[in-house]
Amino acid sequence: MKIDVQLTDKNEAYRIKNLYPLYLYDLSGHYSRLPNSHGIYEDSDEFQTLSDQYEVQNIWWEKPDILFPYLILVDGKPAGFILIATPPHCNKGIDYFINEFFLIQSLRGQGIAEYAANKVFEQFKGNWELFTNPSEKNIVGQKFWRKTISNYTNGMYMEEQHGETFDGYQLIFRFNNSEK
Repeated sequence: MKIDVQLTDKNEAYRIKNLYPLYLYDLSGHYSRLPNSHGIYEDSDEFQTLSDQYEVQNIWWEKPDILFPYLILVDGKPAGFILIATPPHCNKGIDYFINEFFLIQSLRGQGIAEYAANKVFEQFKGNWELFTNPSEKNIVGQKFWRKTISNYTNGMYMEEQHGETFDGYQLIFRFNNSEK
């Protein structure tokens, strides 16, 4: 199995956008959310079609020195994505924020997601932060991030805490890979 993690440009944006509804569907199980009145997984009824949702995602390809949309490919096929934000789209003192991370279900548990995360971590050195749902419904996600960050930092990741974020109450992971 060949795994690639590639930074995408506007010409490849559609590949991540095509995977995005699957990601939102996955999240619906963690947060017990239903789609809006139009069948789109968004908080607002303003989104009537997937095209409407795609337009909002364009920001990821409009700020190439600030936002970094990575596509995960397995044997040349789109399998997931990692969306990395930098200031001003991070909390104070944070250099890199994992805004979204997704791998299709059929490929989970095979080391692909950890490999992809590590590839992206190696692209940028500094203070990292990510949030994940702290509920019982997301035990697998919590264990994934705890293991992945611990393995990557040799057990020396800075911080794991529960707290309020711009996205509600979350489990927050922070680490620094400047010395790695």
